[in-house]
Amino acid sequence: MAFVRGPVMRSVMIGVAALSLIGVAACSHARGPQVVGNEHHGLFGFLHGAPAQGGPAEIGVNGYLWRAALDTLNFMPLASADPYGGVIITDWYSSPDVPTERFKATVYILDTRLRADGLNVTVFKQVNNGAGWVDAEPSPQTSEDLENAILTRARQLRLANVNG
Repeated sequence: MAFVRGPVMRSVMIGVAALSLIGVAACSHARGPQVVGNEHHGLFGFLHGAPAQGGPAEIGVNGYLWRAALDTLNFMPLASADPYGGVIITDWYSSPDVPTERFKATVYILDTRLRADGLNVTVFKQVNNGAGWVDAEPSPQTSEDLENAILTRARQLRLANVNG
């Protein structure tokens, strides 16, 4: 008995079309930038340094920490950023001063509040030994310095937003 593609393909196409329509219908209720009081929160609630307020259309992490992390790590190439999960991953970065070392960072924003324990930075280091890149242990101070720089920038953003 030969395989008949007609009815099977037709069923698959109908299923794909139905799923597409459901997806489009779900997008039809998307909201634009929110205005709360006189504050304009913009896209994802973080473009203007506004903290996440817990609404369904906003990011799931503290907006000040999110923006500060992006600002602090802007010298490194960005591999991925998830504003809902609060994860920022950079790509490898080599300083022009020391081209035999390269670093990569992962930032986890763990809270919706602006708190020091709501942030975790992990730094990875590799050294070129002539044959290729080999993992090396970064200084623990590097992660702490990045965390402190992000927290300082987040405080600056918050003060700028509060003071007008």
